[in-house]
Amino acid sequence: MSARSPVARVGLGYDSHRFKKGRPLILGGVTVPHDRGLDGHSDADVVLHAVIDAVLGAAGLGDIGTFFPDSDPRWKGADSLKLLENTRARLGRRRVVHVDVTLLAEAPRIGPYKNRMRTKIARALRVPLEGVSVKAKTNEGMGFVGRREGLAALAVAGVVA
Repeated sequence: MSARSPVARVGLGYDSHRFKKGRPLILGGVTVPHDRGLDGHSDADVVLHAVIDAVLGAAGLGDIGTFFPDSDPRWKGADSLKLLENTRARLGRRRVVHVDVTLLAEAPRIGPYKNRMRTKIARALRVPLEGVSVKAKTNEGMGFVGRREGLAALAVAGVVA
């Protein structure tokens, strides 16, 4: 009898939100000092929302709106770290082995917060810290990110079954 090799799959996630005054800016589960937060039904954490979509995509389970629709009042103001933990719990025997996130932002700078974000994502997904990468890029002044109207994030996740 031969052992079955694990099946590895990759998922891609994307999210974007507009800035809004009077809300905290939460990125990767970390409150980052800024003059505006992001507008959304939950805490509008673009980093974690992109990760959730990447994980769900890799597992073949759909997208964030499938499980946490903005039409459902249960998710109003929800902590996206809890949504990420809920997503991991939906994987069954599958497990996340790697997550790579890129935040698109002119401001704020996230250098001082990246390791805290990595730690929170790794804990929520039960992945070793070295299995999580968080980085940021500017949009060189182009588009809604360049005009400082909001932020966007891209994520890739590897899942094995």
